Amino acid sequence: MMKKGKFAREVWVIFRRGVDRSMANPFWDLFGLFQPVLYLLLFAPLLESLPLPGNSGAATMQLFVPGLIVMTSLFSTGFAGFGVIDDLRNGVIERMRVTSAGRLSVLLGMVLHVVLTFLLQCALIVAVAALLGFRAGTQELFALGVLAVLLGVMMTSASFAVTFAVRDEGGLAGVLNTFNVPALLLSGILLPMSLAPAALRAIASVNPFYYAVEAARAIVAGELFNPAVPVAFGLSGLLATLALLWAWSMFRKAMA
Repeated sequence: MMKKGKFAREVWVIFRRGVDRSMANPFWDLFGLFQPVLYLLLFAPLLESLPLPGNSGAATMQLFVPGLIVMTSLFSTGFAGFGVIDDLRNGVIERMRVTSAGRLSVLLGMVLHVVLTFLLQCALIVAVAALLGFRAGTQELFALGVLAVLLGVMMTSASFAVTFAVRDEGGLAGVLNTFNVPALLLSGILLPMSLAPAALRAIASVNPFYYAVEAARAIVAGELFNPAVPVAFGLSGLLATLALLWAWSMFRKAMA
């Protein structure tokens, strides 16, 4: 019981540190909240002219908002490692080596802060989209939130793992952009993959974010038992676990 209590306290302390740090310098978090709104206001209207069945302003929101949430996981939580670089450079990680804090609890506290920020971004996206015609029930929003958490944990953990490996902004940006851009374009986030040639659709079939987008759109449509939903949840959960273990391994090496 004492060990469990100590673990929870350590996670909470690191989480609170991240929150306090964001409150002290909220610029980047506010910028991250603002960017998805620009996509809603400036890009989503362009989709209304696409020759999609039943396309309208409201239908466009139903199509675009789920994809936008997945895209935000790519670029918001995916770039979380830049904050860790500051800690590495300022000796924060080095000082943690002499504490009794568990490596996993420290990592989970860091991940929890980033994922919470991401969920706030998702909430803002849904709120603004609701003003533009987006509609989803409570069950659908809850399921979409769970999927967002899995994607957030996966991308945050992977970002941290890469950060501990490269320890440099340029290297981290290069790795993330090399991964994120193809993942974005081959996921059907900006445009449905049904519009793509057969070759691109075949490549998209190995992209986990493609399944996340398909599942998110099925969820918003009220199709909670659509086959795409368990596939996306299972794949995202597996990759989130593997990414977290990878980040833990890299963090332990950095703290050794």
